[in-house]
Amino acid sequence: QVQLVESGGGLVQAGGSLRLSCVASGRTFNTYAMGWFRQAPGKDREFVIRVSWSGGRPCYAPFAKGRFTISRDNAKNMVFLQMNSLNVDDTAVYYCAADIFDPNRCTTVGSDYVYWGQGTQVTVSS
Repeated sequence: QVQLVESGGGLVQAGGSLRLSCVASGRTFNTYAMGWFRQAPGKDREFVIRVSWSGGRPCYAPFAKGRFTISRDNAKNMVFLQMNSLNVDDTAVYYCAADIFDPNRCTTVGSDYVYWGQGTQVTVSS
């Protein structure tokens, strides 16, 4: 079992930055990969970014490349999503998720992630 809790969401102006955090508990943190997804109103959930168990091998959605970065601190059981150059299209609820089956693959499929946080709202104003 893994419990995930996100924080750091809020309201930011277009062009600004925001850093989301996700703290995990339960299963040993450095044995599984972590990803971030988001869901905008009226849209399907979509993959954002992912990092392997060691903090390497990040993989990105096209819209995230060059603007978003992911990192993790295995000593603190935390993963972070740094978002820069935000625009209104980034407005969504952001979720962290755990892939406990393959800590090294790059998968963008939501069903490959077993555990999910409750989400944190990010709103970007124009």
